[in-house]
Amino acid sequence: MWRVKSLDDVADATDRKPLRRSLGPIQLTLLGVGSTIGTGIFVLTSEAAQHAGPGMIVSFVIAALVCGVATLCYAELAAMIPVSGAAYAYTYATFGELWAWAVGWALVLEYAITGSAVAVGWSGYMVGLLAHSSLHLVIPPSLANGPYAGGIVNLPAVIISVLVTLLLVRGTKESATVNAFFVTLKVLVLGVFIFLSLPILKSSNFHPFAPLGTIGIVSASASIFFTFVGFDAVATAAEETKQPQRNVPLGLFGALASVTLVYVLVAIGVTGAYGAQPLFGEHGEHLLPGSSTLGAACQSIVTSGARLPVVCSNEALAFVLRQTGHPVFSNMLGFVAFLALPSVILMMIYGQTRVFFVMARDGLLPAALARVHPRWQTPHLVTFSTGAAVTVAAAFLPVGRLAAIANSGTLFAFFLVSLGVLRLRRTDPRRVRPFRVAAVWVIAPISALGCVVLYFFLSTEAKLVLPIWSGVGMLLYVFYGMRRSRLAQTGEALRK
Repeated sequence: MWRVKSLDDVADATDRKPLRRSLGPIQLTLLGVGSTIGTGIFVLTSEAAQHAGPGMIVSFVIAALVCGVATLCYAELAAMIPVSGAAYAYTYATFGELWAWAVGWALVLEYAITGSAVAVGWSGYMVGLLAHSSLHLVIPPSLANGPYAGGIVNLPAVIISVLVTLLLVRGTKESATVNAFFVTLKVLVLGVFIFLSLPILKSSNFHPFAPLGTIGIVSASASIFFTFVGFDAVATAAEETKQPQRNVPLGLFGALASVTLVYVLVAIGVTGAYGAQPLFGEHGEHLLPGSSTLGAACQSIVTSGARLPVVCSNEALAFVLRQTGHPVFSNMLGFVAFLALPSVILMMIYGQTRVFFVMARDGLLPAALARVHPRWQTPHLVTFSTGAAVTVAAAFLPVGRLAAIANSGTLFAFFLVSLGVLRLRRTDPRRVRPFRVAAVWVIAPISALGCVVLYFFLSTEAKLVLPIWSGVGMLLYVFYGMRRSRLAQTGEALRK
C-alpha cells in the first residue's frame, strides 16, 4: 500500500501529447474568474452572515489567502504532472498508493456534494423567481425544503439533479462558447448588484461588526471556502502556458484578486444596503446555519410579518435587491442563477466521473465503473451512481451543510498537495519544473496549516463526515484495490 508510482509512469498513464503553450496572464486570469464565480457567492452569503455578521467581509479575504497559497502548490505539481486525476495523481507520485486512494476518495466526496449544494442553491433561486415573477407560482415549503427547514423534500433540487444526470448519460457536453456566455452573465449581474447596493449603504448596518467574535469570522471563512474552489483550473493549465514561471502566478493572483474584490464588494453591499446580522434564539444562543432551529425561527418571523433578515433567505442577493426596491433586477439576477447554475452541477458530476475513471484505470476500483455505453459512449454506470448520490443529498440536506462537507474533501486534498510539493523537492530535486513556488519552505507549510485551521472550524458534521467517509473508503481499498491495483499486478508479474 506504500508503493509509489513514478512521475514518468503517471505521465505515461495517459496518451496525452505535449500541449502547445499559448496561454498568457490575461487568459489565465479569465479562466480562474470563470471557473470560480458560481453558486457560493449567490447562495452562501446568508450562511456567512449567520456565522459572522458584517465580519463576513473579512472572512472572504481569509478564505482567499488560504486558497491562494494552496493553489500555488497545486500549480507546481500541475506543471510537472499534467494528467487527469489532479490531486489524486500527484499524491500517487509523492506519498504512494494508500494516500492517493484517500485523496481520490475525498475528491469523490468533494465533487458529489458540491453538485448537491449547487442543486439546492439553484432550487432557492428558482422558487423565489417563480413566486415573484408574473406567474406568481408558489411552490409549497414542504416541497421546496428538506426536513432541516420543516419540509419533506427539496423537489426542485431533485428534478434538476436528475435532469443533469440524464443529460450527461446521453453525452451532453458543455460548449466553451455557452460556458463563456454564462460566466459573462454571472459577472454582469454581480456588477449590477454592486452598482445598485453600494450607493444606499447605511453605516448603522455594520455594527456590531463581529457579533460572534473572531471565531465567527473564521467559521464563516471555513464555510465560504467553497466559493473559491475552482482556482485549480489555472494551475492545471500550467502546461499550456507561455512562460509559466511568470504567467501562472500572474494568472493566479490576477484571478484571485479579481474574485476577492467582487466577493468583498458583494458582502459590503449585502451588509450596508440591508443588514447582515445573525439571528439568535430566544435565550440569546447562536443558531447554526441550516439547522431546524434557525428554520423555525425564520418561519416564525414570516408568520408574524416582521422584517425578514437576510440569513433566512435561500436567494440572498436577489432577496436584498427585492427588499431595497429593485424587483426587476432581483428577478433578472434570479433568472441568471436559474440559467447558469445547472452548468455547475454538470461540471461537478462530470468531474466526479473523471476521478472514478482514473482510479478504475489504475485498478483501485472495478473496471465496470469506467465502462462506456455502446450507444452514447459515456461512462453511464458511474454517471448514474454519482447522479443518484447527488440527488439524495440535495433532496434532504441544506446548502450550507453540503458546502461544509464538500470543503472538508477539498481541504484534505489541498493539504496533501501542499506537503507533496515539499516531498518532491527532497526526493526529486533535479526534475524540470516549468513552474516553481518561490519560498516553498514557507509557502507550502502556510498552505497546509491554513487548510488544517479551516477544517477544524467547519461544522461538527463536516468534520465527522470526512473520517467516516475515509474509513469506508479504506475498507474498500484493503479488500479490493490494494491487491488489484495495476502496480500490485505489475509487481506480482515481475516476481513470477
